[in-house]
Amino acid sequence: MPKKFYVVWVGRETGVFTNWSYTKKQVDQFPQAKYKSFTTQAEADAAYSAGWGAVPVRRAPTKAQRSVSASAVKKTYDLTIYCDGGCDPNPGKAGSGIAVYKKGVLAELWYGRYNPKGTNNTAELNALYQSLSIAGEHIQEGRTVQILCDSQYAINCITLWAYNWKKKGWKRKTEGDIKNLELIQKSHALYEAIKNDVDVSHVKAHSGIEGNELADRMSIFAIDQKKLAFSRYTEQLDIKQILDLRPG
Repeated sequence: MPKKFYVVWVGRETGVFTNWSYTKKQVDQFPQAKYKSFTTQAEADAAYSAGWGAVPVRRAPTKAQRSVSASAVKKTYDLTIYCDGGCDPNPGKAGSGIAVYKKGVLAELWYGRYNPKGTNNTAELNALYQSLSIAGEHIQEGRTVQILCDSQYAINCITLWAYNWKKKGWKRKTEGDIKNLELIQKSHALYEAIKNDVDVSHVKAHSGIEGNELADRMSIFAIDQKKLAFSRYTEQLDIKQILDLRPG
């Protein structure tokens, strides 16, 4: 039987999975669950990035589009942090990556948090947690900071859903335990401390945005290197060479 890839947009855990039994647990009796199977990894990744109900069309941006995005970052924020998590397969080997831009120029790359038995959601949450940590350091020095994350799940967990969960004693009434709870709690605490000084926004994955693509490469680099600690990438910041690394 040909291998299938399962996309869950709304469920207990969201992402792209390769095991139907695991996927079924995420959507069974989950209110208004949204999921679908695909025959290739590329189709599944594109569909997940595009969102439920959208037609996944993947086009590389023009130079003009890239330059508009870069100039917008330069005008608005002192620091822009792109974060991403990768898992190969999902669940499976996971890692997290970050690309830091100062005044619109790539300044740092970070990678790590390797987990041989991770999930895409955990990797995304780890990346966002590390981004919030970096953001807090720069906010203390008076800089304006933007975080761009391609996981709506991670953003919602930290900036939205955590408030209700906290009111209810970090419990849910009908959907079982909250997955990744400890990571969500410490990430939310970081967010709470700096939320008035940081902009956490969603960015579309795999759409040719340089910072997002670099963070993606770092997440897979963490997997390939089996890097547990979150560490700074110390090689030359050759963007073309880094983008040629294995993507997630």
